[in-house]
Amino acid sequence: MNKPVIIIGNGGHASVLVEILQGTHIEIIGYTAPEEGSEFYNLPYLGNDNVILEYQVKEVELVLGIGAINVTNLRKKKYAAFKSKGYTFATIIHPSAIISPTVAIGEGTQIMAGVIIQTQSVLGENLIINTGSQIDHNSLIQHHSHIAPGVVLSGNVSVGENCHIGAGTTIIQNITIGNCVLIGAGSLVLKNIKDDITAYGVPAQEV
Repeated sequence: MNKPVIIIGNGGHASVLVEILQGTHIEIIGYTAPEEGSEFYNLPYLGNDNVILEYQVKEVELVLGIGAINVTNLRKKKYAAFKSKGYTFATIIHPSAIISPTVAIGEGTQIMAGVIIQTQSVLGENLIINTGSQIDHNSLIQHHSHIAPGVVLSGNVSVGENCHIGAGTTIIQNITIGNCVLIGAGSLVLKNIKDDITAYGVPAQEV
């Protein structure tokens, strides 16, 4: 049985997660944020993130509603901070996602509407696999990365930690993307990219 959840954040990404949770009938205790939102799905505003510490770690799960728009590490920091205190994060999967039964999915990963993930792929912890992305066979995405809407990984692609793969990007088969890489929207990646690189274009070029 699913535990009730607390959502961290009240922005656009959090809104998408609320609708998925409500559609799957998971109880939402409320949300935390620096300030109270305006009628955020009529959910209770609990206060800032510190209020989570008032809940026992075995009684709730957390949902990280902060969207990853770049490589600022904010999601990673929030995730690590609460994990260090013993809390767990709910793995969220939209009912319309198509996922092979051989796919491994890490804790706290969020898979949005229309996503397709093929056989033997491995997803790390605290990922966003956003709307309509396609991840083909034997691909690996490591912790704290964001695969933006409409991205295509063409099979046996490896994406490192804390990466942002921009919307509509295509990465051809057998490519390795390093850690802390930012790929601009609409790019075509034809060669490996090392750590700490920003790249974009057709074909993608390092900046």
